[in-house]
Amino acid sequence: MADPLPYYRVLRDEHPVYYVEELDTYALSRFEDIWTVLGNTDGTFVASEGTLPSAAVLERHNDGPVPDPPLHPMPFHANFDSPIYENVRRCTSAQFRPRAAAKLDDRIRTLANERLDELLPRGRFDLTQDYGGIVAATMVCDFLGLPTELAPEVLATINASTLTQPGEGVEIGNSRPGYLSYLTPIIERRRAAGADGANPIADALINFRLPDGSALSDTEAATQMLAVFIGGTETVPKITATGLWHLLAHPDQLAAVREDLTANIPVAREEIIRYSAPAQWFARTLRRPYEIHGTTMAPGQRVIALMASAARDEREYPDPDRFIWDRPIERLLSFGHGQHFCMGVHVARLEVTIMMQEFLKRVPDYRIDEMAASRPPSSFQWGWNNIPVEV
Repeated sequence: MADPLPYYRVLRDEHPVYYVEELDTYALSRFEDIWTVLGNTDGTFVASEGTLPSAAVLERHNDGPVPDPPLHPMPFHANFDSPIYENVRRCTSAQFRPRAAAKLDDRIRTLANERLDELLPRGRFDLTQDYGGIVAATMVCDFLGLPTELAPEVLATINASTLTQPGEGVEIGNSRPGYLSYLTPIIERRRAAGADGANPIADALINFRLPDGSALSDTEAATQMLAVFIGGTETVPKITATGLWHLLAHPDQLAAVREDLTANIPVAREEIIRYSAPAQWFARTLRRPYEIHGTTMAPGQRVIALMASAARDEREYPDPDRFIWDRPIERLLSFGHGQHFCMGVHVARLEVTIMMQEFLKRVPDYRIDEMAASRPPSSFQWGWNNIPVEV
């Protein structure tokens, strides 16, 4: 995780299906293979052990298919197969659909400029945390019904959760108590108020009924909000900040983008996402045998999709280690694919676009303090938590 790219190249070239015996898990590294596996909809691959299972989960070998978890206490809904997964996801996704996301333009632009009003006079600040992080966390507060003044606190809580050491893994599905200390009170307040739809996400979860007719408890409903709480806060700031860094490192490309920020930033954004999206992998567990490259994977075994390796696969992207702002991109795996495709993709793209546009509109010249930039250890992300900029 200190520098995964050379390892990914070896895997793609020599071991496209790499078996990790102690975890009974296969790693896939090529774009087309991952695209096909994640796009499979016949129930062969499920997330019943989590999309980000910890080492403790992977060390336990299965002797056959793994069923869905019990309904109660209900874990994060991504652990379930159809139809529970889709039905719970609908409770949290309404505000992130294309038409609803498009209406957020003015709000995001206002937040970006309010941050720049405060930050630019300082002359030096952190692109990831002070700029992108606060804007993204404020939007998450809007979505969930948290006071916006909590945005810095929410951002710090999420950041701390990803600083895991080797072997610890990521426990998104079970969540850390710090997350639920923000989310459970939202559910409690909305239940007491009657859950009349004023808070779309919380109220939909309170009114949701499982196939057996039971409702979600406060903790169970709060757990289903984790996708918004974490996903909306973690990735967008890193992509925005790293994108501004990549453009600065290629002055000719930055100049070309500046010629028309409205038209060119959305194009550059896709290459930035491909080149530097911080999430490295997601996992599935097999329920049926599956053959790939002459290897048959058995029910109960796991497959880890190395998304970041796929983003550098020369079979999909010519000269993939070069940053090319207007590279034609037909397919992208950075937001996932298939059943678990990121529900916040439209809002994420809009946030990255607007924050980069507003920064470049107002900042004619800037410098990244590369020696002070930091990429702390993580078992899941390879992203820059701190990118100091001087303007």
